[in-house]
Amino acid sequence: MRRLIPTGDPARPVEPADAPQPVPESGEALVKVEAFSPNRGETFLLERPRPGFLPGKDVSGLVVRAAADGSGPGAGTRVVGHLPHSGWAEYAAVPTGALAPLPDSVGNVQAAALPLAGITALRLLRTTGALAGRRILLTGASGGVGHYFTELAAAAGAEVTAVTATPERGTRLTELGAAAVVHEVEQAEGPFDVVLESTGGSRLAAATAKARPGGLVVWFGQASRTPATLDFFELLSGPERVTIQHFHYAGEPYGADLATLVRLVSDGRLHPEIGRVADWAETANVLTDLRERRIRGNAVLTTGAGR
Repeated sequence: MRRLIPTGDPARPVEPADAPQPVPESGEALVKVEAFSPNRGETFLLERPRPGFLPGKDVSGLVVRAAADGSGPGAGTRVVGHLPHSGWAEYAAVPTGALAPLPDSVGNVQAAALPLAGITALRLLRTTGALAGRRILLTGASGGVGHYFTELAAAAGAEVTAVTATPERGTRLTELGAAAVVHEVEQAEGPFDVVLESTGGSRLAAATAKARPGGLVVWFGQASRTPATLDFFELLSGPERVTIQHFHYAGEPYGADLATLVRLVSDGRLHPEIGRVADWAETANVLTDLRERRIRGNAVLTTGAGR
């Protein structure tokens, strides 16, 4: 079969290569990959790939061999999956706890864009607690997580202020229910009950200053690739009793959350924002554009194996 492997060359971070078809373990299904969605974090891992690293977390496709232990979907079932790695290939062995069946109403391109960004958004929603009537500030909002979170939070009654780099990147967020879109944290009209910060650098301190007394600040990334810093003395002069919490989406199993996302898409309550769809021969170029933030929402690559 064919798969994409790292090159270590930033100008062309992956290239196709022949590889043996994976042999699933007992609790894994063999999936014929029909579409996959790279994440920006994967582009950073490809800059200095560790030996043996095979990228690929978010896939959709067709189960061609059910798990030997009888768990998970049977052969012939269309699925979406979230792997630890190795998904940018014609076939992937996927843990059955990280799979969810797809109805006919959800295509492979939509499905491939769901896992990492969608699961992150769902779990952030749970971290924030009750949403109705609460004011939320979301930085780095123009990626996949931001679009999913904004739509779901707005539908639950939250008032979301989204921070994006440019007006163009914020247009869709307004359509999905954002109450306001600003382009600098300092422009946001606080105070906010919950602050979700994902850009790092000085933005964490600026965003924290927008929280209400007793509010919650959730730090879940540093997309700027600049370490986040906080000055304790500045905190003392800011809102009192603010809780600052670190968040990371990971934690198996993923299947139930994937099934929730699929149901929401099928019901027309969640709309994946897919800024680029291309054949997987264009993966190297798409990775560059994704890393440089030239793609709004998610990017999806198709293998030509299905719809």
